Amino acid sequence: MSNSRTSHGWGRALPLIVGAALVIVASLPDRTSVAAQGATVCNPANFSIAIDVGHTPEAPGTTSARGVAEHAYNLQLANEIKRALLEGGYSRVTLITARGIGRTQLLARVKRANALNVDLLLSVHHDDVQDFYHAKWNYNGVTRAFSDKFSGYSLFVSRQNQHFERSLAFAKLLGAALMEQGLRYSAHHAEAIPGEGRQLIDSKAGVYLFDNLVVLKFTKAPAVLLEAGVIVNRIEELVLASAEGREHISAAVLEAVSQFCRERPL
Repeated sequence: MSNSRTSHGWGRALPLIVGAALVIVASLPDRTSVAAQGATVCNPANFSIAIDVGHTPEAPGTTSARGVAEHAYNLQLANEIKRALLEGGYSRVTLITARGIGRTQLLARVKRANALNVDLLLSVHHDDVQDFYHAKWNYNGVTRAFSDKFSGYSLFVSRQNQHFERSLAFAKLLGAALMEQGLRYSAHHAEAIPGEGRQLIDSKAGVYLFDNLVVLKFTKAPAVLLEAGVIVNRIEELVLASAEGREHISAAVLEAVSQFCRERPL
């Protein structure tokens, strides 16, 4: 995400919209070859990953420019990431979902991840902007809020996580892999405005500090939260809703996990 569509948008993965057609201009890496690169050092079958699906049906998060609940996007992308990891040889992948609202459901996610004794947790979300950036448009006869000002991914880590340095290491790997896929991060979370003001601790990879996020703070493994993109941005929503868009993000996660696994302390 960023202040500029051209400077921090989807780069070479930016969609070309011709009529109703959506084309992603980029090539996907071969997933098998990516996983195979670290086969001599990392055994994917012994690496346990939790993919946390952000929000719940009862508290579905933000609403996209076209009226889709964030939770639906989170679940769809999380399933695609799981598929990519399984195809890459990471057989110990668990999707974590929850029901309800508030802190209780957040702690339930942490409890499950800790019980699984995972090596890594990735929490999957989609992003919004502050209300004063919202404008209105009519989509399928319904007035919806949107903002095309910002686009791109964001990554968050917590210094309260007992494996903060490893969390940050994975976040940097994921940011680099997302950029290799043509994505760019958004700087809007660092704006000195109410609701933002997050410290951008890695301006190359797009990594922010968010110390008190429950799933990052209390998980007993390296943990990173991914905001995959801004779904109130009308163009970026189309990319995030597409199979091609999800595949680019999933390929980046697989690449980052493979590097992280290879670099794991023995």
